[in-house]
Amino acid sequence: MSDESRVPFETEPASLETLPAPLEMRFSRGVSLFWRTFFFLSVLLIGCTVAWLQTYRSLEYEPRALQSANQLASLVNLSRAALVHSDAIARVSLIKTLASEEGLRIAPREPTDTFRLYNVDALSRNVSERLRARLGPDTLVAREVNSVPGLWIGFTIDDDPYWLLTDPSRIGSVTGTTWLIWLGTAALLSLTGAAVIARLINRPLKKLSFAAGRVREGDFDASQLNESVATSEIREVNIGFNRMAQRLSKIEQDRALMLAGISHDLRTPLARLRLETELSVSDAAAREHMSADIEQVNAIIDKFLDYARPDHIKTDRVNLNQIVDAAIFSAGQDPNTHITTHIPHDTVVMGDSVELQRVFTNLIENATRYGREPAGIVRIDIAAKTKDDAVLIKLRDHGRGVDPEQLAQLTQPFFRGDVSRSAATGTGLGLAIVDRAIARMGGRFALANSSTGGLAAHMKLVKAPS
Repeated sequence: MSDESRVPFETEPASLETLPAPLEMRFSRGVSLFWRTFFFLSVLLIGCTVAWLQTYRSLEYEPRALQSANQLASLVNLSRAALVHSDAIARVSLIKTLASEEGLRIAPREPTDTFRLYNVDALSRNVSERLRARLGPDTLVAREVNSVPGLWIGFTIDDDPYWLLTDPSRIGSVTGTTWLIWLGTAALLSLTGAAVIARLINRPLKKLSFAAGRVREGDFDASQLNESVATSEIREVNIGFNRMAQRLSKIEQDRALMLAGISHDLRTPLARLRLETELSVSDAAAREHMSADIEQVNAIIDKFLDYARPDHIKTDRVNLNQIVDAAIFSAGQDPNTHITTHIPHDTVVMGDSVELQRVFTNLIENATRYGREPAGIVRIDIAAKTKDDAVLIKLRDHGRGVDPEQLAQLTQPFFRGDVSRSAATGTGLGLAIVDRAIARMGGRFALANSSTGGLAAHMKLVKAPS
């Protein structure tokens, strides 16, 4: 055994980063149902609000234009009649009264006056056209005369031209700022309502998702849902889910009891058989073969029990070097097996020490059994490196590899790889146990043929926080 060779990660055609993630690790991808519901509700409500405001604004122009034109025309006609039927002294007093009380200013219109027509928008143009229709084609509506802003209406009294200045707000539409305030208020209320509705809709689904996650982790007690909710559909779903969780819990308990019974009931007669073999079989070769068969049955029982272990385990800080060293030590000192490692001494991962040692033991056993070179030598390389918040591990042999079409099936229970790798036999559970154990610890596991020969096992474990 040596610790000197480096096994590069970059030479492999398929790395852990390019392989599909397991279902339990995809929780951070995509958009949650709450935000999806909130987005569509927001688009619907804001779209309806904008459409309503545009409809209201469009329908507002015609009545406002007619009302404003009638009021201004009446104002001009009243001012004209008052000026025509008053004497000179009363006319001066009337003009002052109109200026102080009504905010109207009447002034002669000179040929040298400069003005800008009041045609800033559709409403003002509509009002101007209606005023000309009521007061005559020579009527002018201006927004500025001689650089003085306001609402200026040009009319005539006995062929004498005059200007009437009044407040532009008499025909002014609702300003853009006002529309923005109303639109912003409506949008804020719409978004708030959408958030409340989305939360109410998704709250039962969120609880169901949490409960399903606890069932997946084997925590059946924390997966109970409320069976007295007001909504009948949600109540039926919660009742059905609770009954399903109870049945799964019962099945899990029965499985644990069955495994305990199998372990006890099979190992006891096997122990008696071994004792009887040692005492009653005189042929040493036959006795050795029978003992080997008994050991193989024991090993098969161990594999079945390992594979059937509960999925829910507790993770803790584990020193990777210590785990690998223990697995190598348990593999024995076979002179034809050479294992080299390159793992930084401070590599610490989150996992279960017993499970993780079982993982490396199974991988070393698999490589020893199926990765033997033609000369009968087994060379196993183990390397690890830290990347972001994960630890990448690779264990490879230098055998003949496997058919690429069989790579995806190697982690299936009871599947054995290409017999061309070796004539050795096994239960077909070793790699399935590894895959399940790595998944239980929140990691990922994948197999790939090495570009330089042999089979490489890639593992990605959670790095322990510093």
